[in-house]
Amino acid sequence: MSGAADQTGPLQQQVAEACGSGTPLQIQGGGSKAFYGRPAGAGKPLVVTGHRGIVCHEPKELVVTARAGTSLEELEATLAAEGQMLPFEPPCFAPGATLGGAVACGLSGPARPYRGAVRDFVLGLRLINGRGEVLRFGGEVMKNVAGYDVSRLMTGALGTLGLILEVSLKVLPRPEQELTLVQERSEAEAIEQMNRLAGQPLPLSAACHDGLNLYLRLSGTDSAVQAARGLLGGEMLEKGRDYWRGVREQTHGFFCDDAPLWRLSLPSAHPPLDMPGRQFVDWGGAQRWLISDQPAATLRRTLERAAGHATLFRGGDRTGEVFHPLSPALQRIHRQMKRAFDPLGILNPGRLYRDI
Repeated sequence: MSGAADQTGPLQQQVAEACGSGTPLQIQGGGSKAFYGRPAGAGKPLVVTGHRGIVCHEPKELVVTARAGTSLEELEATLAAEGQMLPFEPPCFAPGATLGGAVACGLSGPARPYRGAVRDFVLGLRLINGRGEVLRFGGEVMKNVAGYDVSRLMTGALGTLGLILEVSLKVLPRPEQELTLVQERSEAEAIEQMNRLAGQPLPLSAACHDGLNLYLRLSGTDSAVQAARGLLGGEMLEKGRDYWRGVREQTHGFFCDDAPLWRLSLPSAHPPLDMPGRQFVDWGGAQRWLISDQPAATLRRTLERAAGHATLFRGGDRTGEVFHPLSPALQRIHRQMKRAFDPLGILNPGRLYRDI
């Protein structure tokens, strides 16, 4: 397609040379999520933005394949022209966000509980491992994996297991109708309502609470959306699309704060957390954002008691472990996976965990 640029050869050569010399590599895409994870350490930059272009788009099959350096803007525009979309609503956070970065970070938008996460739509991918080998996993159909689904393993690995070259994704048609309802509710009432509605046959595609109001997004056929609107009640938000874009891209007023931003994951029906700081409830209660200066150890103990975990998403001291510490058993699994894909530890060392 127009603007396509396959740089598999040069990228493979750079990884092979780094492997031969034991030189660490810091994979760089559009830089829109450079804040995420632990800070990049010493290492030679490996820039992948030139490796771009949509390789194949089969609208009737609801499948698209694109190179890692392809911008999300280009990919979403191509899909929109066919009345399609990326179901998991990946956030960009800044211009230049790429498909490879979206998969490597594994971040999903407000639709996550209702449509699925990034990994749920990854059909297959090509990558370069830490040995400089080009490998392909999965394919372009949903049922194409007989063993361990390595392609989905790369989702959220932050490039520590391989340099993503190309990704095949399942896409979905854009909804015929979409609207947002607003209801004034307390946090406890909102959590109860969101979980109750999640168990009903409603075209719900997003639900959050900003501390004062519950926001419910309905997406689907016009008849289904209008029927649900009459059932649920509440005021219709005129600029609903802008509201959810603000939540996804963190331009919503809640996120405009220089204090550390924590991402809390816990059972969706868990009651409100009594913690210092300001909170924003998303994903129907399963993801809660917290702006707080409280110590990481204290915060994480609270989350563990709630059967959840906490990630220091933005700001704060990022020299320690920004992701929730792993149990000894999970640490062993992570290290074994790292050795299998990147035996010399040259790919984004320390970006995910200090010793991975």
